Amino acid sequence: MKILDQYILKRFLYNFFSSFFILIVIFIFQGIWLFIDDLAGKGLGIVIIGKFIFYFIPTLIDKVLPLTVLLSSILTFGTFAENYEFAAMKASGISLQRGMRSLIVFVLFLGVVTFFFANNVIPKSEQKMFNLRRNIAKVKPAAAITEGVFSDFEGTAQGMNIKVDKKHGDQDRFLDNVIIHKKTNQNINNVVIKAKSGELISSEESDIIQLVLKEGNYYEEVEPKDANDKRKQPFAKSDFESYTINIDISELNDQDLEEDQNITTNKMKNVSRLIKDIDSLRINNLEKVEAFSKNVVNRMGAFPPKILEDTTKQQAEKVKPVKAKTAKKDSITNIDELIASLENIEQIQVMKKAQSDVSSILNTVESKKVELQSRYKFYNSHILSLHQKYALALSCIILFFVGAPLGAIIRKGGLGLPMVIAIVLFLTYYFIGVFAGNYAKEGNIHPAIGAWLSTLIMLPLGISLTKRATADKGLLGFGHIIDRIKAIFKKKDKDSED
Repeated sequence: MKILDQYILKRFLYNFFSSFFILIVIFIFQGIWLFIDDLAGKGLGIVIIGKFIFYFIPTLIDKVLPLTVLLSSILTFGTFAENYEFAAMKASGISLQRGMRSLIVFVLFLGVVTFFFANNVIPKSEQKMFNLRRNIAKVKPAAAITEGVFSDFEGTAQGMNIKVDKKHGDQDRFLDNVIIHKKTNQNINNVVIKAKSGELISSEESDIIQLVLKEGNYYEEVEPKDANDKRKQPFAKSDFESYTINIDISELNDQDLEEDQNITTNKMKNVSRLIKDIDSLRINNLEKVEAFSKNVVNRMGAFPPKILEDTTKQQAEKVKPVKAKTAKKDSITNIDELIASLENIEQIQVMKKAQSDVSSILNTVESKKVELQSRYKFYNSHILSLHQKYALALSCIILFFVGAPLGAIIRKGGLGLPMVIAIVLFLTYYFIGVFAGNYAKEGNIHPAIGAWLSTLIMLPLGISLTKRATADKGLLGFGHIIDRIKAIFKKKDKDSED
């Protein structure tokens, strides 16, 4: 039996590592296209690009590994069934489960390794890749400018945001339709510069990069001392044919491309860090909601706080009994009667004040709603990442029990039909996971369900296929239905003959 286990395991490992290598290469080339603008034509050395690819590979494991397990199991057991090796094993009294025993042990070990990888290697890789891109953008300022959006020039003495419609030329040095927001020491944008074109001029010997702008306008807010002049919001405007901005990059010359910045996203955190941050985010979000609700209630004035009387003074002072006076009953019982008791001008004033207060509260609620949605989306993404680490490890085990019996049923080896079936099943699994994850981040479903949904859908499929393969049944159990239909037609033919 040990010889049989070694033979099956050897065949599976060959298919496993072959599939893994092919798929990782395919996904690397597919992923590089996402970052081609950050790498190509920026004057980066082959070592930096190699580091980027090295850090990028572990981030592909969540896609490559489940597909590899599924494909290799279909290939292995499909080849066994096609070459009648399963038939020989069954004739010798060896069941499918007994033949899968060595592979089950391997897949369980693979699940543990996958969880360790997802918990330790992938977060560190995400952090390294993020910081490498960030530091490349600092060393190569042209790389920091992204077309169509405002980009920060980080690490320089001049704080500014730059937006360009298009970059072109050698190392993207030429810029079209440039908009610059310059910042003050208080990080306030008080200067706006617009130009039809621009050019980045730099030299390896110099610590200064020149940004030469052509045909543009310069706007600057003026800060008057008089309060009345401030209401007019004065500004200065000038036109220019050519305007040069010198950017000091001396602080960037010693920039370490391997420098680690703060961990900012949920993908860069391991399980212990995620659990800690989830708890703190939950508490912080609840505090924000409670503080905002109290603020709105106080602004509405609908529920004035009850003022507690000092009971100690009441006990200390002996109040002489007085004759009780009957309080006059309030003749106004509702809002309509209150409004009717006022003059027309007072009614208008009350209505306008109420309308203004309601409008102000609604605007505050709408703006706060966006902030709270963003906060809870960030909170949900942490819960989702936590459960995805466990789901990834379990998915490798479940997809093996989908692929192995499926290969035994279809009885086909090679890279033809098994590859097609594996890709279809994986795309189903992957897209269910993507859609469920997006719904979970938006709060439409619980993040735990979003992380586990695709894996839980594959679980009954794996159980069903394993039962059918053990019982030597086909992929679809429609045979008995077809036989019944044939029997009905045969009976009708006999009745017609009679």
